[in-house]
Amino acid sequence: MTKAEDISFGYLLGDVTLLFRKHFDRRAVKFGLTRAQWRATKMLYYREGLRQTELAEQLEMEPIAVGRVIDRLQAAGFVERRPDPKDRRAWRLYVTDQARSVIADMEEIAVGLRKDATRGITVPELQQALGVLNRMKDNLQALDGGLAPEDGEA
Repeated sequence: MTKAEDISFGYLLGDVTLLFRKHFDRRAVKFGLTRAQWRATKMLYYREGLRQTELAEQLEMEPIAVGRVIDRLQAAGFVERRPDPKDRRAWRLYVTDQARSVIADMEEIAVGLRKDATRGITVPELQQALGVLNRMKDNLQALDGGLAPEDGEA
């Protein structure tokens, strides 16, 4: 009988991720945004005024990497940094009118790519797959905290 840990799936997950990135970037190139930049812009669109560290936490990215993304978005005119009125050492992040003008188009690209990627997959199948992936994510995040989930949990 095969055990779950005997089934190799990491490369497949990596391949799917790379293909999503590649196809998203191809479709979004006309707006001048990469997938990482789009994620940051979308998060700021819905949660304007975040600090860079808060954005990094929300995106589950390292603050340094988010800083580079924000630098590029600011240079391209999609994001602006404003002083934090409560902490003069900190900056708050806001989207610009330029970013607001492409949000709907970028969302359309994301929906189209998800539609193409899930062709022939039913909603229950996708929900089950996402449930399994979320449990794997929880298990791996627990390792970071030194708390390995017990068998049967997560």
